[in-house]
Amino acid sequence: MDITPLSGFNPGPYTGAGNNTYLVSGEIPTLVDAATGAAAHLGGLADALGSATLSQVLVTHGHPDHAEGCDPIAARWPDAVFRKMPWPEADRLQSVVCLPIADGDLVPAGDDALRVIHTPGHAPDHLCFLDETTGTLFSADLVVPGASVVIPATHGGNLSQYLASLRRVLALAPSRMLPAHGSVIHDPVPVLQGYLDHRQRREDEIVGALGAGDRRADAVVERLYAGLSATLRPLARESVLAHLVKLQEEGRARADGKEWELT
Repeated sequence: MDITPLSGFNPGPYTGAGNNTYLVSGEIPTLVDAATGAAAHLGGLADALGSATLSQVLVTHGHPDHAEGCDPIAARWPDAVFRKMPWPEADRLQSVVCLPIADGDLVPAGDDALRVIHTPGHAPDHLCFLDETTGTLFSADLVVPGASVVIPATHGGNLSQYLASLRRVLALAPSRMLPAHGSVIHDPVPVLQGYLDHRQRREDEIVGALGAGDRRADAVVERLYAGLSATLRPLARESVLAHLVKLQEEGRARADGKEWELT
């Protein structure tokens, strides 16, 4: 596949240097992810297309930094088709109508095709796209090099599903991963295993915090994320809640209002 990475030009505390989008050139010019519609991103896309016309956009999930660019892209390339897995709660925020795609679908892109891999956890509609010929995986927010992925427990995130998604992709053994944030991952297997190991260590720490008497998510955040900036503390709280919900699903913890305890 002929793949051109394009910056979304949307840096910030939650997006780091900004989103990566990817243009797959060929008979069916395809953009993976829409970013936020920044003028510089649209200009970069136009330059990368050259004389070609954008045929379709594959949206990995409905979070704003991946989907807000749909409307501006549609305005500039009105014949482009948009495809994603439905998530009504998020999809209503965009006026563009996306054609539904589902796990296992094979979507023509460029001069080949991409296999749809449903990887929920970070978001219920989260998708990866696999080039089965080369083993290249467009991995969206499944992995963020050098950082952990937020599992927004109060906004559709689910840690049990996320861990299952990591294991599924690990079993696929992709040759490289093209993430939505950060640099290309040329050796994905140890990175994926490292993510699983990290989550296990964090779970052990949270179980330890509950055992030490912490009852509220904020108290666990205070113990485990000392010194974290105020900007990022809400994300840490979401991740702690995701772990607590997983423990509850497994019958290892219970909640009484906003207080938690081990069973």
